[in-house]
Amino acid sequence: MTRLFVYGTLKSGESNHAFLAGQTLVGPARTGPGFTLFSLGDYPGLVTFPSDRAGVAGELWSIDAACLARIDVLEGIGEGLYRRGPISLAAPAAAPGVETYFYLRDLINRPRLGAMWPG
Repeated sequence: MTRLFVYGTLKSGESNHAFLAGQTLVGPARTGPGFTLFSLGDYPGLVTFPSDRAGVAGELWSIDAACLARIDVLEGIGEGLYRRGPISLAAPAAAPGVETYFYLRDLINRPRLGAMWPG
């Protein structure tokens, strides 16, 4: 099982939440400082942002390998749109081994959303 932090369209009630069907919601979560969201139109992108002090709000899920593989495709891992990697969460959700998706492309003219999507 993988512990996955989601912050955008995979969250409960959002457009891609069905990808998490049958998986286990651990609960609400927030990253530690140093991360922020940018608007990419219909979805957000999380990036490292050293001056951030608030972190990003989202949900922590426990998911199986088949679900993770489907989400990797959705997130464009093979196309270099996102990369999946480790992230630190703030208490009480803090735990080792949590992963999330980091946006990899240009952010020029993309509005910064800050801690939450939808903004």
